[in-house]
Amino acid sequence: QVQLAESGGGLVPAGGSLRLSCAYSGSILFINSMGWYRQAPGMQRELVANITRDETTNYANSAKGRFTISRDNAKRTLYLQMDSLKPEDTASYFCNADVLETRPPYRLLPVWGQGTLVTVSS
Repeated sequence: QVQLAESGGGLVPAGGSLRLSCAYSGSILFINSMGWYRQAPGMQRELVANITRDETTNYANSAKGRFTISRDNAKRTLYLQMDSLKPEDTASYFCNADVLETRPPYRLLPVWGQGTLVTVSS
């Protein structure tokens, strides 16, 4: 069973930076794309950025130019570098991975972490 564990959240003033990490563990045959999502109180969960296995990246418009997603497969860790943070970035941030099942029918299934809270003060 694959587990994702986020870390690096906290309280930061507007204009500051944070680096989120997502360590994954367990029996893994293959991980396809991975991503960061966020959910503010009363809002739907939304994509922040994702990265494919060949390191093609995709960003939400709100994250472009400020956030950088990266992955280190050797360390089994996904990162999100967040710069120039704004109060509207305040949310719980969740790590997601599309993981291949270890038995037939070998589907790609989404796995989620528990989230880490980011609070940006004005």
